[in-house]
Amino acid sequence: MHEEIQKALEVLNNGGIIVYPTDTIWGIGCDATNPEAVKKVYELKERDDSKALVVLIHELGQLYNYVQKVPEIAWDIVEFAETPLTVVYPQAKNIAHNLVAEDNSVAIRWCKDEFCQKLMQRFKRPLVATSANISGEPSPKGFADISETVLERADYVVNWRKEELNNPNPSKIISLGVDGEFKLIRK
Repeated sequence: MHEEIQKALEVLNNGGIIVYPTDTIWGIGCDATNPEAVKKVYELKERDDSKALVVLIHELGQLYNYVQKVPEIAWDIVEFAETPLTVVYPQAKNIAHNLVAEDNSVAIRWCKDEFCQKLMQRFKRPLVATSANISGEPSPKGFADISETVLERADYVVNWRKEELNNPNPSKIISLGVDGEFKLIRK
């Protein structure tokens, strides 16, 4: 794992794109604070940049770095979630402008996957995580389902957990307002 993290770090530090295993499905990622790297992800996916991407953090306290005001209820919702949960927070800050939705919100997931955690701890910045597919195509259920197009367009494909066939699901998504009001977006 150490060698794969080192290779991914080199690419991320140079503004590149990686394909990597996450706590859900395989993802396409980059430095979530680098607008040019984020632009490359949109281009690779052939996705309209008006559709927001998810930001991964490795510890819950990092929310303060990327959200103006974290609603009090967020801590309990995220900490006690039994499956991966992406939360759309109002009032984004300190991330690439092209990750912020028109309403100034940002989708963030506290990722508990060991590989992702170690990678982000070493990188010291959040990562973009979006399904490793071309926009409109089915999300990959495992590494073998990722199209050659995606693999060829990435700057680095992580060689970790490629053989797993556990058929993971995308995260659940909720939207959380400043007042603590929330709405289920994807279950």
